Amino acid sequence: MIKDFLNGKGKRYASKWTVLLIDISIVSFSFILAYIIRFNLSFNFDVQRLSIQLPIIMVLFLLSFLIVGSYKGVVRHTGIKDVYAIFNAVCLASIGAIAVVMLNRYLDFVEGFTIPLSIIIINSLLTFVALAASRYVFKISYESLMKRGQAPSKNLMIYGAGESGIITYNTLTNHSKMGVKVVGFVDNNLQKVGKQINGVKVYDKSILTEDFVKFNNISEVIFSIQSISPKQLRVLVNEIVDLPVKVKIVPPVEDWINGELKVSQIKRVQIEDLLDRPPIEIKNSKVVKDFDDKVIMVTGGAGSIGSELVRQICKYNYRSLIVVDQAESALYDLQQELKQAGFFNFVPIVGDIRDKNKMRVLFDQYRPDRIFHAAAYKHVPLMEQNPYEAVKINVAGTKTIVDLAFEYEVEKFVFVSTDKAVNPTNIMGATKRIAEMYISCRQQEGKTKFITTRFGNVLGSNGSVIPLFRKQIEKGGPLTVTHKDITRYFMTIPEASQLVLEAGAMGKGGEIFIFDMGESVKIMDLAKNMIRLSGLHYPDDIDIQITGLRPGEKLYEELLANGENTLPTYHDKIMISKVREINYPKIRTMIDELCISNLFFKDNVVQLMKSIVPEYISNNSDFCKLDENTSTLNGKESTKVQYPQLNN
Repeated sequence: MIKDFLNGKGKRYASKWTVLLIDISIVSFSFILAYIIRFNLSFNFDVQRLSIQLPIIMVLFLLSFLIVGSYKGVVRHTGIKDVYAIFNAVCLASIGAIAVVMLNRYLDFVEGFTIPLSIIIINSLLTFVALAASRYVFKISYESLMKRGQAPSKNLMIYGAGESGIITYNTLTNHSKMGVKVVGFVDNNLQKVGKQINGVKVYDKSILTEDFVKFNNISEVIFSIQSISPKQLRVLVNEIVDLPVKVKIVPPVEDWINGELKVSQIKRVQIEDLLDRPPIEIKNSKVVKDFDDKVIMVTGGAGSIGSELVRQICKYNYRSLIVVDQAESALYDLQQELKQAGFFNFVPIVGDIRDKNKMRVLFDQYRPDRIFHAAAYKHVPLMEQNPYEAVKINVAGTKTIVDLAFEYEVEKFVFVSTDKAVNPTNIMGATKRIAEMYISCRQQEGKTKFITTRFGNVLGSNGSVIPLFRKQIEKGGPLTVTHKDITRYFMTIPEASQLVLEAGAMGKGGEIFIFDMGESVKIMDLAKNMIRLSGLHYPDDIDIQITGLRPGEKLYEELLANGENTLPTYHDKIMISKVREINYPKIRTMIDELCISNLFFKDNVVQLMKSIVPEYISNNSDFCKLDENTSTLNGKESTKVQYPQLNN
């Protein structure tokens, strides 16, 4: 019954007035006990005087408690600040008692009222100890009742013995339903090692060995260091990912809810935290001015990149935002998300970019000033099987939007491309490269500034490798990797979106912007780290299966094609690709033919694509047969494609 009451089936929290009444009762008892102690544990004192003094002392303490508010704290969550409040209240009441005694000597407003200074001091000490102890006893009793009948506690270590680590400890131990035991703190500060915090020992990081973890049955290590850089975090996490523990992290203070850490905010360390490059930060000062009072359109606005573009654009002072996507459910989800976040100045449109009539109506109705074109088919194996569909959306669809942007004199058109467009080996990459080339053709003809952004794989996007690995781990494995040596460049969705927005702001037309994405990541290492972060072992718990390269897949992605160079921008992480010269009239004619011809046979579609993009050489694909004939370049036969040297 008591447990039901404490659990909230009765009144969830004790009334503050009840706490105040108990505190006054403790004061009364402590004052009487002070007299008994003062007179050598006897009653050899004037009880009649005590009966006069006690009500005055109770009133003084009552006023002190009301002023300080020490009775307002939730007793079950008593902490250091509550003890401070009790101390301040006791000091204030004691000073008040001394003042009343001194004034009474001169004014004699209460006949015979006097209290020895020793009694006041003894009472102060007894009252402070009794009030603090009563709260502690209630807190311990409450926790014992809550833990009775629960499953055995899980043991964990907190990495960081600073203020954040202590707050994390208090949050975990005060959460009665967690059922956890903090075995110890880990800290690199040798001055703290060997000491105790709240009775919990501080260890050096060298203690985190497999033997120590197994002996103490530790299941989690929580990183709680606020002033740590991403690089330092990666180093520390990599030191313990081989241990059979789950690795979690406390978010930055600014992300705490109303300045307080909640247990639900302590999350597992994500694989993004272990990528071997620092996060890319972009100051969007140019974007603010570029978006001011503009009508902005985002195609593919419900996709991974498109939806993040929309989220970031919503924070600026634009006139109107048009979000176009053919995926009805995803667009609806985005619409509800934005409404809940307080954004309403946007127009969701269900539409297909291949539908030129529908797109023309939109352009005529909204007259966009900025277009961010993110609509595309992007899955390499699927597009390898469906080249005609890839051409329809990635080339013909892009051509439709580009032509309308040209016709309606849109100020800027920003195209979201991919590193797979560089020396493409698959249908998807080739269609994106053809789209880049068509945009370059139209750039020569009108007022619209056509800008291209090119970047690598996006962490967490639909169909990317990390969500796939997470699902495979949940099912118990194995993780599938196409080749043991395959590598990829990675960036987060917000980073990719920031690049697109910044490119749109800084672009003057005709540029291909690329990122300095650091070192490429080995997918095999990525898979192993994800297994370790899940608290499992490779290959004992989950194995990794090599499945072989998929049709059209490269071992290594590139951001620059042969013959391309880069020019710097004002941001050290953003560069402009200086692309090779192309025959614009000829290329445009071939692209027009590709889009309007009814080329339903795969080989015919791909053959024309290879004519448009000579560097497109199929890899591990049925279309490799189209490249089998040796090419003669510069008068020399070769089975490999060679690239002419271009003037810079």
